[in-house]
Amino acid sequence: MRNLLLAFALLATLGCAGPAGKPVQTSVTGDALYRNLGGTEGITRVVDAFLPRVNGDARINGLFLKVDHDDLRHLIIEQLCTATGGPCTYTGRSMQEAHSGLNLTNADFNAFVEDLVAAMDQVKVRKTSQRELLALLAPMRMQIVGQ
Repeated sequence: MRNLLLAFALLATLGCAGPAGKPVQTSVTGDALYRNLGGTEGITRVVDAFLPRVNGDARINGLFLKVDHDDLRHLIIEQLCTATGGPCTYTGRSMQEAHSGLNLTNADFNAFVEDLVAAMDQVKVRKTSQRELLALLAPMRMQIVGQ
């Protein structure tokens, strides 16, 4: 519960996005977070634990009914790899474009983050790495909520 509250606090207090709504770098340098997460293999483990949680989460799973889940998986892996300094290039749309017209709420975003935190706990991502990743992703709230 403490970790979840920390995640929400980070996401609520960080609010500046980088160019084109892309995640901004924090104090993590280079590819340190990417390496700490276990590289692409570790990020893939997180995403593979995360998506079943989202699909089983009655609060938000309806938002993903018409989504190509293989494509979503691929794009989330790319996005996390790119954001953490890995050798990937994110090929998806900006967060604002991807969520335009969905009118997502803070509650939707929080449920998504809660599922991500639970997935990271499941695959035993260190708490420091979780906080660093959440800090990188936090600016996306502004591009997702209310679009």
